[in-house]
Amino acid sequence: MPEPDNKPPVSSAGAKAPSLLDTIFSVLASFFGVQSEKNRVRDFSAGKPVVFIAVAIVLTLVLVLSLWGIVQLLLKNAGA
Repeated sequence: MPEPDNKPPVSSAGAKAPSLLDTIFSVLASFFGVQSEKNRVRDFSAGKPVVFIAVAIVLTLVLVLSLWGIVQLLLKNAGA
């Protein structure tokens, strides 16, 4: 006898939109390529693509600028 499927239905009716913090964590998880099924369903059923895109752009800029700053700091301390 097959096991019952315990996955929640994908439906935008009554689904709570992810908060900004939830969106940030989802984008960070996507940077690493990991995401729980529950969060994926929430993001795709109730999330707005524009919010995810904006957060991804901001986090990418933060990452690039942080790496640039670290390299500049290391070069300055190395005497280059």
